[in-house]
Amino acid sequence: MALSRAERCVARLLRLLSRACLALLALVARGPAPPRAVPPPGHPLLLLPARRLAARLRARQVTCVEVVEAYVERIREVNPLINAVVKDRFEEALQEARQVDQLLSESPGNDCLEEKFPLLGVPITVKEAFSLHGGEGCVLAAACSVTGVGSDIGGSIRMPAFFNGIFGHKPTTGVVPNDGQFPNAQGVRTSFLCTGPMCRYAEDLELMLRVMAGPSVDKLRLNEKVSLEKIRFLCMDHDGGSVFVSPVDKEILQAQKKVVEHLESELGVQVQHVAIHKMKYSFQIWSAMMSSKDSDGQEAQLFTDLLGDHGKPVWPLWELVKWLVGMSSHTLPAIALGLTEKVMKLNPGGNAKLVSMGKSLQEEMEALLGPDGVLLYPSHPTIAPKHNSPICMPFNFAYTGEQLQPLSWVQAGLQHTSSLLQHSMLCCFTRRVSIPDSWCCSAERCFAAPGQGLCSCFTVLWHLYLLSQWGRSG
Repeated sequence: MALSRAERCVARLLRLLSRACLALLALVARGPAPPRAVPPPGHPLLLLPARRLAARLRARQVTCVEVVEAYVERIREVNPLINAVVKDRFEEALQEARQVDQLLSESPGNDCLEEKFPLLGVPITVKEAFSLHGGEGCVLAAACSVTGVGSDIGGSIRMPAFFNGIFGHKPTTGVVPNDGQFPNAQGVRTSFLCTGPMCRYAEDLELMLRVMAGPSVDKLRLNEKVSLEKIRFLCMDHDGGSVFVSPVDKEILQAQKKVVEHLESELGVQVQHVAIHKMKYSFQIWSAMMSSKDSDGQEAQLFTDLLGDHGKPVWPLWELVKWLVGMSSHTLPAIALGLTEKVMKLNPGGNAKLVSMGKSLQEEMEALLGPDGVLLYPSHPTIAPKHNSPICMPFNFAYTGEQLQPLSWVQAGLQHTSSLLQHSMLCCFTRRVSIPDSWCCSAERCFAAPGQGLCSCFTVLWHLYLLSQWGRSG
């Protein structure tokens, strides 16, 4: 998958421009910066996974009011530092907590409640696309919430999970409803947009997915056990060298290598290293497919129209000029996406070839993975970047931009590695995975020091990518 001479030249030029941009940002930002460290959570209720918190509530070991008050206090403590919760509803939440406590006091038993309301009383935050504002990854990582709802069409669940050291799951399209989201996907984008859970603890992903999927959960066959020794594991270290994307950081490559070594030593499996040439064109394929027509010939809604907010369409080049002088109301990534959309429209023939390449990639992945394959592949080429630095490499999201169906992604960050390996596999396979406790403890010793916390290891991350039978069984 070596680059051609022309591609190498373009890559060098883009990286030189990126470094110049980073140097300029560093010059502009020079000066003493106030400390912005988020204090660790002190209240013990903030350290419980949602599943265990719900169990304590049902057992009357803690009241829902106490839980909500602990989280409200935490948000008020750290939100001035992270600015992740823009819209709150604290009073309403406390009122609802009192109602939950009353329901629990009148309930005859726990079994009925657990089956009907498995997460009753557990605090949750919701991404801004569902009419609330906030940074879901930051909220969960800072212990301002324990579970959250996200949406993903090009990485909006997976990248925040990756950068903040939490756990996010992009399920197969159609498993979880997208109702209530803005902007609502139209045309071909309905095949790509997914709603999914985001959690601070890996063990909560499966339960959250069950609740969010509702009746569609039967498509997933999560109750069927799978033997890990019978799973085919594949590994791909990078996309092959896209000229638009940064090289993969050595920390990510080392983490993925450790996973491979551990799977081989503990399960006795042979992890197959693969090279998928078309992955190098992920950004171009994603851009072309996002603006292509669906099977009925319906055009996708232009992103520049959405930026106009029911008014006149936005002219991205003019918005870029305004942004450079601090007068644009739009972010640079939004402007860049609008510019990309305009450029792609200039070459319909090239667009069609890229859409065809995407369909060919889909077929190649299906043949490679089949019904029992798991591909280990980086979620992003770099570790969590500093503020503003993604401006200089805006297309690094291409690692989460592949639009393949049916598929399921699990974004996994280090919490305790035993939890990562156990629960991310449990959710990403179409059936339940049962892993012996001794194997989990061995994995924890291999990858993480005892007691090592979630947020302290955010740079050692990877995800498991699975193209499975999820969408076919429904």
